[in-house]
Amino acid sequence: MAAAGADTDLAAAAPAVSTCAHCQREIPSSNIDLHSVHCARNLQKCQHCGEMVPRKLMDEHYDENHAPMNCTLCKETIERESWDLHKSEKCPQRMVACEYCEFELPAVDMNEHQDVCGNRTEYCQTCKKYIRLREWIGHEIQCHTNSNGSAETSSARTIPEREVRPPPPVRPARPAHGSQHKRLLFTIAVTGIAVMVGSILFQRDESF
Repeated sequence: MAAAGADTDLAAAAPAVSTCAHCQREIPSSNIDLHSVHCARNLQKCQHCGEMVPRKLMDEHYDENHAPMNCTLCKETIERESWDLHKSEKCPQRMVACEYCEFELPAVDMNEHQDVCGNRTEYCQTCKKYIRLREWIGHEIQCHTNSNGSAETSSARTIPEREVRPPPPVRPARPAHGSQHKRLLFTIAVTGIAVMVGSILFQRDESF
């Protein structure tokens, strides 16, 4: 009986609470009317995250937390919630490294590059064969494993390091005026020779 009486006294001593219809918070019943008026006048519920935000700061809250972002690489508009995933895995213009030569290219071009790059060969010092780069790991596992199932540790059996090989530089086009200049000099030389020959023949004719 004493314990039941104590519980009753504690329940009676606890202040009554009410739920604000605007922010859904539990508010002491004695303050609910004042709180409800203040809450409805000054706070607004964000439609995106449900957070109660001061009305005057709602635009700032939206811009910082929910506004779509423009990707400078692919020019697409991305929801802010998906931005990190787009930047790291989805953007077709993000730079990624080729697994064979480590040269960096836009992701959209990588499959075509690796189809060609993976068909290049490296000489295996152990089995004295040329192995395609795309088959190198499988070749290591299949051909260079000890009888107990562990991989051999010889330095000749590690995948060879491959230097990054950027595309060859484009040779600048030779200026067009160079050939024109040579033709002009050739024409002047021929004309000069012709004048000299004519002058010699003319003098010979006069002497006769």
